[in-house]
Amino acid sequence: MSDSVFDEKRQLFKDFYSENFSRLDDAKNSMVALLVAVLPATDEIQISNVEGRVKDRNECIEKFKRKYKPELEESGEEYLIQNHITDLVGLRVICLYEDMVPKIREMLEEVFEVFDVTDKISEIEGTESSFGYKGLHLDVRLKNSRRKLPEYVRFGDINFEIQLRTVIQDSWSTLDHKIKYKKSIPKQLKRRINTLAALFELADHEFVAIRDKTFEEVNRPDSNYEAISNETPTAENLQKPKKTRYSPLDVFSFLKIANHFFPQYDFDDEEIDNFVQFILNLSPEISRGKFNFYLRQNIATAKRVFDEFMDGDVEPNQHPLPVIRLSLYLGDKETFGKMIGAKARERVAAIVASADQS
Repeated sequence: MSDSVFDEKRQLFKDFYSENFSRLDDAKNSMVALLVAVLPATDEIQISNVEGRVKDRNECIEKFKRKYKPELEESGEEYLIQNHITDLVGLRVICLYEDMVPKIREMLEEVFEVFDVTDKISEIEGTESSFGYKGLHLDVRLKNSRRKLPEYVRFGDINFEIQLRTVIQDSWSTLDHKIKYKKSIPKQLKRRINTLAALFELADHEFVAIRDKTFEEVNRPDSNYEAISNETPTAENLQKPKKTRYSPLDVFSFLKIANHFFPQYDFDDEEIDNFVQFILNLSPEISRGKFNFYLRQNIATAKRVFDEFMDGDVEPNQHPLPVIRLSLYLGDKETFGKMIGAKARERVAAIVASADQS
């Protein structure tokens, strides 16, 4: 085909793009909302972000010229550019871990009809010497049953590309596009780029391994509350030298103990991590048994003190960390004095003294 024919096709596409842009943009927004709705946050599927875009008009034309124009002109086949741009409306689902990608795909196949798959994960992992961007691209359209719904009927003829990536894969893709001249370059520079890509790939694997190992640690049989209780000293031998090596307090044993005293409370991971570190800064050698002792001995008093502080308006069991702070302070005022402020310490003393007198 002559350049004049392609110029005509290009103009037809530009007209199509201008006439349909508003509908395409509405479709993008609608599909993002649909993805958010059908991908609820669970332990098995944790989504970092869902986003979409309508592909730039000139990018569409350049992609067509690069991928489709030579073969179509060679065959003399009639064409419209828009029929070959499968990612005119692109959607991206970014999850936390790479083993979530196939699970997300399964959920999407309940909503969308998948007519083409580009599995860059398998492409990269199927070679020994190649590193690069990994992700799963699905070319989809709404299933017929959903296309008939009033809110989607306008988008029934639109195809979408959905990219499934992990946070690490998305970061690599973003940075990879900023690296210039990656093909015909000296081997030394290409080796450095491949090494960097390998490190990103390793990070994806390691995050999954760390997640799984953390789950194992939380559920270790020797770290259940009964095992910790057996290590808990009595008031008489609390300060005696240890004859047996006891397990140090860490975030996993903290949760076992805290969940025993506050079984209905859902602890925030980051908050607990910081709180345990604060305890360890004040008492680096504290064992999990000793921590359990402080709570066992003082939690009833700590709840009463907390109730006095809040004038009975707040339920102590719904605020475990302040109660635990008070329990530690009541157990060892010298070590854990920084757990509460100076004015609070005065009031605690007054409340405890008043209780002792009654």
